[in-house]
Amino acid sequence: MNAKLESGVTTRPVTRQTFDEVLVPTYAPAAMVPVRASGLDVWDQEGKHYLDFTSGIAVSSLGHCNPLLVDAVTRQINTLWHLGNGYTNEPVLRLASALTEATFADRAFFCNSGAEANEAALKLARKYAHTKFGPHKSRIVSCLSSFHGRTLFTVSVGGQPKYTEGFEPLPQEINHIAYNDIESARAAILDDVAAVIVEPIQGEGGVIPGDIEFLKVLRELCDKTGALLVFDEVQSGVGRTGALYDYMNVGVTPDILTSAKALGNGYPIGAMLTLEEIAQHFNVGSHGTTYGGNPLAATVALNVLEQINQPAFLARVNEASAKLFAQLEKLSADFPQLFGKPRGKGLLIGLPMAEGFKGRAKDYTKAAEKLGLMLLIAGPDVVRLAPALVVSDAQLLEADRIMRDTAQAFIAG
Repeated sequence: MNAKLESGVTTRPVTRQTFDEVLVPTYAPAAMVPVRASGLDVWDQEGKHYLDFTSGIAVSSLGHCNPLLVDAVTRQINTLWHLGNGYTNEPVLRLASALTEATFADRAFFCNSGAEANEAALKLARKYAHTKFGPHKSRIVSCLSSFHGRTLFTVSVGGQPKYTEGFEPLPQEINHIAYNDIESARAAILDDVAAVIVEPIQGEGGVIPGDIEFLKVLRELCDKTGALLVFDEVQSGVGRTGALYDYMNVGVTPDILTSAKALGNGYPIGAMLTLEEIAQHFNVGSHGTTYGGNPLAATVALNVLEQINQPAFLARVNEASAKLFAQLEKLSADFPQLFGKPRGKGLLIGLPMAEGFKGRAKDYTKAAEKLGLMLLIAGPDVVRLAPALVVSDAQLLEADRIMRDTAQAFIAG
């Protein structure tokens, strides 16, 4: 028999310990619990202030509680929340129109996350290949150290065995090549390949930009074999690299592009963008999702897009990027025993740990958090910085001060 829900449960005191008591232990969150945020400022339960250079893993690119987004979603909350996919709605029609006008794509499919966007992309690629060429054309080629999501299909496509251990048997006909290795690509991408999926800049794999020549060769091989080229821009998209999408920076246009994270600035939404001819292979009933294209999510995403896809806004991202890179290069030069040379693009930057501190990126970020700076890692050897795109010069300098203080204390032990 179910007990009656306790009165006042919504205001019951909770702490970090509550996580260990009631949540499935798929994460190991920080000891502090954020309760309030604005822009890049975060406060925890104790009232301590933090400067957030994570933006929720490259999500809150317009900052926490962005007032324009708050106003937009409040209006929509008071208008229309949800409809089943037997109906469409005005916000999603506007969003799809805006995305197709701003990109190479003719059609959009909406879902709730990057993993779902990649799942849709890979399913569509196989459906397209099966219909156009036959069932023999089914193989998917991805890159080692890639990350494409946590569904069984996308985690198998991602080139990191640590995420697939214990979940076997895995989906078949998936092969991995070395990132930025042209000869590896030439050997793998043959006539039986349905799709090649690649991140134009690997995020979880260490913040490694794709070589333009490598990406161009992938395009050429896909054209030659009839495979579809899928760009996973879940992390690199929506202004993060100084362009609306990074394919615009590298000059290589995919057949399918996936987007999520920053598209909703924290409201769950994912998108798959593609061409007319390819989109038609997803006919009625062949794929779907209950919440995809939800009016609330679409409203937020449209307002995000309108703010970020402006020349002045993207120019400022590139300006802030140059300043942050300069700071990190100086930090690396001043602490060569601790850091290697920074790498990345736009405001997605990785700072590798030096040889003597390999495997200790998380230790460094924990030390920085104690001093009031929230940072990410990209694997055990790389500190990752992904501040909101609206980061100010003063906040860049404050982050530099804390990183230097952290470095001093870290080296001192």
